[in-house]
Amino acid sequence: MLLLLYRIYQILFMLPVLLVLTAFTAIVTIIGSSLGGGKWWGYYPASWWSKMFCWLTFVRVSVAGRENIDSKTSYVFVSNHQGAYDIFTIYGFLGHQFRWMMKKSLEKIPLVGYSCLKSGQIYVDNSSPSALRHTMDEAQDRLKGGMSLVVFPEGARTWDGSVRKFKRGAYKLAAEFQLPMVPLTIDGAFAVLPRYGKLPHWGHIKLTIHKPVPPPPSEHEVADTMEATREAILSSL
Repeated sequence: MLLLLYRIYQILFMLPVLLVLTAFTAIVTIIGSSLGGGKWWGYYPASWWSKMFCWLTFVRVSVAGRENIDSKTSYVFVSNHQGAYDIFTIYGFLGHQFRWMMKKSLEKIPLVGYSCLKSGQIYVDNSSPSALRHTMDEAQDRLKGGMSLVVFPEGARTWDGSVRKFKRGAYKLAAEFQLPMVPLTIDGAFAVLPRYGKLPHWGHIKLTIHKPVPPPPSEHEVADTMEATREAILSSL
């Protein structure tokens, strides 16, 4: 009975409100970023939007380890990818300025894709070596004054809740720019909304911010760092 009432609430109230809220946030982000305040407008409206997403779906997020990071230091954050609520968890509750490294295909999402472009999110274009080089140059330009990047090294959401094999892209970037890497563990997002789910379920998500890991010595020597960050992520699941 409780679940039925929750679904009625979602369909009649939550989904319409979140649709309007998403469009409003995207428009505000586009306007604010176009007027020259990209650093502020590219982060805070989406952070508040993410918190509202969690509150309206009765999802509680707790954070551990925020003392491990410094707001004035740039990092490459690497996180496991349990589901769609990973986005809301990190955006809403990490508490550190960052930009996403995103699949190029996400640029096609109406309104949201354009707002991400205007707010300085980085679309990864690996269609050619020159396009990939442009992506790296863009990332380097973003990483100033404590601005960080967040990457899901699995590349896609898990199907079964387990942590998939990591890809090397984030680690090559950290090696090239010699930025410390911070593992993030998201635990509980799979139960809230798995990849194959249609509607979220109420629940609790825990975000663990681990201690920074030194960057790989070079882009050809990333295996040890990949293993260290993956082990840290697994330790809090």
